Formats: sequence, structure tokens, C-alpha cells
Amino acid sequence: MIVKQHLIFILYSLCANVFKVAGTKSKGKGSQGQFPITQNVTVVEGGTANMTCRVDYNDNTSLQWSNPAQQTLFFGDKKALRDHRIELVRASWQELTIRIGDVSLSDEGQYTCSLFTMPVKTTKAFLTVLGVPGRPEITGFTKPAMEGDVITLTCTTSGSKPAAIIRWFRNDKEVHGTKEINATGKSFTVRSSLQFQVDRREDGIAYTCSVEHVSLSNPYMTTEVLEVHYAPQLEIIHSLIIPQEGQYFKLECVSIGNPIPEPVMWSKDGGELPDIERMIVEGRELTITTLNKTDNGTYRCEASNPLGTSSAEYVLFVYAKDFPGPTTDPNALGQHGPDHALIGGVVAVVVFITLCLIIVLGRYLARHKGTYLTHEAKGAEDAPDADTAIINAEGNHVHAEEKKEYFI
Repeated sequence: MIVKQHLIFILYSLCANVFKVAGTKSKGKGSQGQFPITQNVTVVEGGTANMTCRVDYNDNTSLQWSNPAQQTLFFGDKKALRDHRIELVRASWQELTIRIGDVSLSDEGQYTCSLFTMPVKTTKAFLTVLGVPGRPEITGFTKPAMEGDVITLTCTTSGSKPAAIIRWFRNDKEVHGTKEINATGKSFTVRSSLQFQVDRREDGIAYTCSVEHVSLSNPYMTTEVLEVHYAPQLEIIHSLIIPQEGQYFKLECVSIGNPIPEPVMWSKDGGELPDIERMIVEGRELTITTLNKTDNGTYRCEASNPLGTSSAEYVLFVYAKDFPGPTTDPNALGQHGPDHALIGGVVAVVVFITLCLIIVLGRYLARHKGTYLTHEAKGAEDAPDADTAIINAEGNHVHAEEKKEYFI
């Protein structure tokens, strides 16, 4: 009987130790696994955010999600906050996942997942909401702009978070402007400006504002084309280098200007075209069907737009039909005037030779000062008449004392 009782005690002790060890292991394992795990989430404004909370082991303890204001969103599978944008995705002892749709910037913040053990264990997850920038708008365009004006182009985009980046392009080349960033609540308004003076080379240039942001897969772009008005400028182009009698000849008045200069007026030597049967005007072209010598002269075209009037001239010289022709354009002299350098050179040479002659003559006269008489004319210079002069010239030495030079 004693042996039987002793065996029962031993068995009881062994069972107690087994249950104690098992309980200790189970408790340690549960304590280690009963801790919620979450991840931070980034979503674009207007998109959908999935918030997930997990535990490795759970002894039938509920999970809970709370928003940044510490309002309970879901407790297990029970919805606590009336917000149609928030839905339950999955609820179990190991996981609680909720979905927030149509996310706004106000949804951004720190969310809390709680495991209701003793004590309660919590984990934080931060929801980042990216504000999508609005499409850029360009202001400051004056249509049309006048040549010489100073204009400022401004590109604006709002609603970005973080602040968007603005880049300017002149046609395909990037140009740099000044940037300004202003905060509006949780989002930013970004502006960039370009300032420059307008000239005719800017006419037709495309200015593009590009907005780049982490929420965009491709930049937003807006383009404006600059229109510049400026006064006309004319040039005459001729069809023949060496116009000869009997040939067909055409002059074209090429003009640039905005608005396009209209109409083109042709004249010859300051007056109307003399022969309208042979001289045909069609738009900007003047055609002389058969050249002759009477067509020689200065032809002028004139055109205007609201910003001014311009003209161009061409001097026509018609050569004989059998003229072999110079190697260069004979009308170049008429168009560009005489060669002033050549004329100046000739005048300089003439002046130099004249000065040399004056200097030589002056030195000669300086060396031969006094009265020059022949030997036969001694004493004849003071005679009142010819007879007396002859007598005096033959031997009168009354004035021999005068200092005079004679040629012997």
C-alpha cells in the first residue's frame, strides 16, 4: 500500500513538472509573438492607402486601428468611425487590414495599431500623402508684343506637396528664371519668372514651362508662342547679273516685318513706271519683259505696316546685246555707289605732286633773288624811251655802282 502511494506521488510530480515546463514555453512564445507589426505608407492625393497590422501569435486578442486624432477606425472587424472612405479589407486574429480611399492631405499623419493584451501593445505607421501639382499656367504674354518692350513671363503651379520644381525652355534650350515658393496649408504654390527685352528675333519663339514632381510619372508642360510686331525691312533681288538688251528681267522686293508689309509700291527715278506694257507688277515682283537702254535708272520698292515704312533701291544698267560682260555684277556700282577709296587715292596723289612743285619753285626763287639783265642791256633799264635805252646800253656806266647781277 505504501509502495502504491509512493508511485502515485512520483507520477503526479512528473506530470506537474511537464505541465509547468509546457506552460512556461507557451507563455514565452506568446509574449514574444504578441507584438503588432506595421509599415509606413506613401500615397498620392486622391489615391487609396492600405494600412496593415500583423502579429505572429495571438491568443484571441483583438487588433485595433486608430487615426492621427486617436479616433478608432476598426476594432477587429467592427467599424467604429462613420467614414465611407474607410473599408475593412481583412480581419483575423493575426491581421487587421483597412483601406482608405480618396486620400486627401488632411489624412496624412501617424496611425496606431493596438493589440489588447495586458498591457496593451501598440505600433505606429506614418501615412504620407503627396500633393499633386496643378497644371502650370503662363501669364505675362502680350499678344502681340512690340519690338523693344520688356516683358515678364510667369509660370504658376499650386497644390504640390512637397514643392514642385519648375523649369523653363526657350524652344528646346533650357533657360533659368527666378523662383518663389509659398505655403498654402499643407501644400505649396510655386512660381517662376522670366524677364527679357523683346526684339524681332523673338517672333515665333516657343516658351515652355515644365513642372516636375515625385507624384508625376511625366512632367506637366504648358507652351506659349511669342508674337512680336516690328517695322518692315526691304531688299531687292534681281534675276540677272549682267542685264542685256532684249532679255527678260525680274526684280523681287523681299520684305520682313510683322504684320507683313503691304502693299509693295514700285517706282523708277522717283516717278511712276514709264512703260506699263513692258513693266509688269505682280505682288512683290516687277518684271521687264524686254530690256532696252531706256530702262536704265534707279528702281525703288516701298512697303509699310502699322509700325513704319521701309524702302530699297536698285540701279539698273542695261548692256548692249553683244557685250561680253564683266566678271562681276555691273550693277554693284549703282547699288553701292562709287569707289570712294579709289577717288580719295587719286586726289591725294594730285595734292602731293602740287605741293612738291610749289616747294621746288619756292626754293629756286629764293636762290636767284635780284634783277637779271643781259650784258647788252647794261644801263638800259632806266631809259625813258627806246633811243635813250640804246645809247645808255652802249656804254653808259653811270649806275655801275648798283648791285645787280648780269649774265655774260
